[in-house]
Amino acid sequence: MPELTIRNVDQDDMSAITDIYRDAVLHGTASFELDPPEESEMTSRMLNIVEAGYPYIVGISEEGAVMGYAYASAYRARPAYRWSCENSVYIDKSAHGAGIGKKLMQVIIERCTALGFRQMLGIVGGSEHMASIGLHKSLGFEHVGTLPATGYKHGRWLDSVLMQRALGEGDKSKPDPTTFPGTLYKPGS
Repeated sequence: MPELTIRNVDQDDMSAITDIYRDAVLHGTASFELDPPEESEMTSRMLNIVEAGYPYIVGISEEGAVMGYAYASAYRARPAYRWSCENSVYIDKSAHGAGIGKKLMQVIIERCTALGFRQMLGIVGGSEHMASIGLHKSLGFEHVGTLPATGYKHGRWLDSVLMQRALGEGDKSKPDPTTFPGTLYKPGS
């Protein structure tokens, strides 16, 4: 596994993140977007996630290149969902299969647990996306459902595979209703 430094995202990372995501949109099924967004849109999305208190991290190679990124975001907007989050992870095509996704996801899971989230959802684009399904399984996620043919991309119908894992105490205790998970995370920390 290559040497990797994991740190919070910085605006200087956005060009590389945009390139990684562009490749995923154009050639993969992890995202159901059809047209890759420009860097300004990717920056806006990142700022919204970070300002909402969710972790957003990058994996940096020894040479200083962004090899991948991961973040958590709201699973749904309604307040009762506030204890659940959804993960996303994207890896540079030159580093697929090198274990970078797992390292990034481990940090996202740790940070979301520390922030008080109780459930994490992974929504995998396509039942045949075995690398992502395997990554989630290796980190304790369980397959909780498949929504068949929810997206049409690259000339074929794609399923959405729902995977879930408990964080911290999960549903074994009531959360503190006076707090909102994510408010402790600040950019640059």
